[in-house]
Amino acid sequence: MRVSWSAGRLTFRLDPEDEITGKAADGHPVKLAINACTVAGAPDDAHPDLFAVAAWTVVAPWTRRRITFDRAVSAEVAAALHDGWGIEAGPVGAEPRPAGPVLAISYSGGADSVAAATVYPEAPFVHFKRVPHDRVPNRWPHYRSDVLAKLARRTGRELTVVASDLEYTLAEPRPGYPEHHAVAAGALLLADRLGLGGLAFGYELGSRWLGGDRYLLRYTPDNPMWAPHGAWGRLFASAGVHIVLPVGGVSEAVTMRLALGSALREHVRWCLTGTDGPCRTCAKCLYKELIQAAVERRPLDTPIPADHPRARKWLRPPPYGGQEMVEYGLARVPGIERTLFGGALDHFDATEESTSWLDRCYPPALDEIPDPWRDQAAAFMRADVGLMTEDEARRVETWGAAPGAAPGRENALR
Repeated sequence: MRVSWSAGRLTFRLDPEDEITGKAADGHPVKLAINACTVAGAPDDAHPDLFAVAAWTVVAPWTRRRITFDRAVSAEVAAALHDGWGIEAGPVGAEPRPAGPVLAISYSGGADSVAAATVYPEAPFVHFKRVPHDRVPNRWPHYRSDVLAKLARRTGRELTVVASDLEYTLAEPRPGYPEHHAVAAGALLLADRLGLGGLAFGYELGSRWLGGDRYLLRYTPDNPMWAPHGAWGRLFASAGVHIVLPVGGVSEAVTMRLALGSALREHVRWCLTGTDGPCRTCAKCLYKELIQAAVERRPLDTPIPADHPRARKWLRPPPYGGQEMVEYGLARVPGIERTLFGGALDHFDATEESTSWLDRCYPPALDEIPDPWRDQAAAFMRADVGLMTEDEARRVETWGAAPGAAPGRENALR
């Protein structure tokens, strides 16, 4: 792979061994649509390691053997690419970039990133805004990035909005991040100007420790995407921008409670398609409504009936993505048996007691937070959430552990 940057435009050319269809870190197949994208406002004088890591968040799925940058990078970045992906990177010759003092929040406006912002109320926001590509048609016109950016501006927090068309480098499955980390491309390129030493994401317990919803679906201490000691964590750190997961030890029930109880409550929006509010009919709205109803101890409020296509997955046996939160909701939502989730009750013995571990923080997640920001997150979790006991932590560590079992079978399945 050969990459170059000019005036915020990334252009890349595949080497003979590279592939048009590759896989992201979570194993999901992604197909390349075009070989150029832009990141608005990227300064030409950013450290070369920042250009390199930002480029890698875009081109990683299709690169097989080597990557050649248009400027020399540090030996530290080259080593991180080699150790993490087996990629030979060069040219090498730049001095490493020292980490800055500032922690920023990669802010989407969803409940998880709002919860992260609540842990660090003084941290500035960097918001990624999708904009159209000048050479690729928009195949997902219902995505309302303009609404999400407006909500971010209304928070009153120090905010940098970075507009980019990098999601259009994908032809399949649809416009989206080539790697999940590409949401940080703008923050990386602006890291020198913002003084960044860390970038906080809203990835929570399910995403960090329980495998997420597209791969593994079991306890995953070496999560390929978000373990700070993993390939991506080491690469970001080599460029002086540490990955920070302030809510990496708590469930989506906790992030929902923190977000709805915060000063940013009116600006929370997990729906990507609604205009004046959540659309209430997309799959994400349905899933988040289950969690919110469980947290608020009220009946489910959704217009989606049990015979709707989006309800079909809940009629099938598990495993499900986000299964721990499905169990949590089944145990707490009044009248759940009369909703589209009623069929899932046939597969679980979920009770408030069996899911109570999801109301507290998994302590090893705090140990992963880099030193400059660890104490503040730990103090917040102790005061506002509470830490898991050893027995509760064991529930995390045995999630999906039974041979051939679906996630949590030893805890919840009949």
